[in-house]
Amino acid sequence: MCTALFYAAGGGYMGRTLDLEYGYGELVTVTPRGYLDNRYGMVGMAAVADGYPLYYDGVNEAGLAMAGLNFPHSARYAPPPDVGVEVAVHRLIPTLLGRCESVDQAVSLLRGLVLCDRPFSDRYPTASLHWMLADAGRSVVVESTADGVRIMENPARVLTNEPPLPHQLSHLSHYANLTPAPPQDAWQQPLSRGGGTVGLPGDFTSPARFVRGAYVTAHAAPTGEPISQVFRMMAAVAVPSGCVLAEDGRPVITRYTACMDLRGRAYLYSTYGCHRLRGVALRPSVLEGNTLTIYPLPEQEDILWEN
Repeated sequence: MCTALFYAAGGGYMGRTLDLEYGYGELVTVTPRGYLDNRYGMVGMAAVADGYPLYYDGVNEAGLAMAGLNFPHSARYAPPPDVGVEVAVHRLIPTLLGRCESVDQAVSLLRGLVLCDRPFSDRYPTASLHWMLADAGRSVVVESTADGVRIMENPARVLTNEPPLPHQLSHLSHYANLTPAPPQDAWQQPLSRGGGTVGLPGDFTSPARFVRGAYVTAHAAPTGEPISQVFRMMAAVAVPSGCVLAEDGRPVITRYTACMDLRGRAYLYSTYGCHRLRGVALRPSVLEGNTLTIYPLPEQEDILWEN
C-alpha cells in the first residue's frame, strides 16, 4: 500500500507515502555524482545493501523525481535478455535519476531498455512495482505487465497500487462530478462545509486512495508554503495503526511520508513515530563526494514544549 501524487505549484513537488507492516531498514540516502557512474546526484529513501542504494523514491539535482509503488498482481518483467540493454528492476530509479534531467529524457532512455527480472540477492528478490515520474511540467506512469511496458501520461497526477492506471482512471470517471460545492442561493438549503466531497470513498483500498488523492491534487489551492500543503494532502491517504491489518495480523502503517522538492532539489520527510519535518538538500558537499551519505529515520516524536 502506497500513494504518490504530483503537486504542480511552485516548481513542482512529488509526495508519497509508504504503507507497510514492516520495514527494510530504509534510510534517507544521498548518492553523489559518479558513485554509480551517473551524471546526476540524487537523494531519496533507500535500503542500502552491500553499498548499493535500493531506492524506493528520490529526486535528482536536475529536478526529476521518481517513486516506485507496490504492484503485486499485475507486474511482469522480461527474463534477462541475451541481447539488448537491460536494467534490473532495482536499478531503474538510480539509472533514470542518475542519467536524466527530465521526464522526456527518462522516457527516451526507457524505450531503449529491457526491464528485466534479475534479483539483487536472495534477501532482496525482484519487487513487483510500477513507477511515477515527474518534472516541473510533466508526470507519467511506467507499468510493466503481461502486455509489455507502457509509459502513460497521468492526468490525475496520482498513483496508488492495483489495478493498473487505465483501470484506476476509468474508475475515477464515476466521481467526475465531485467538485467543491458552489455558493448556495439564499432560498436553498445550505450545504454543510465540505459538501463537495460527498461520496468520496473513505476506506484504505488502493482505488479509494486513488480517488481521494486525485481529488486533493485537483483542488488543493496554491499556498505560501507548498511543502506544508503537500504533507496536508498526503494526510488524506495516510494509514493509522490498527485500521488495516496484514494477512498475519500485523498493523499496516504509513511508515513515512515524503515530499520531493523538484525546484529546491531537496527531500523532506516525516515518519509514523515522528511528525517533525526533516529535510536533506542536494548541496555541493554531498554531491561531490565519493561515498553514500545516509540519515537514519527518527522514530520518537520530537515535540517542542512551550513551557
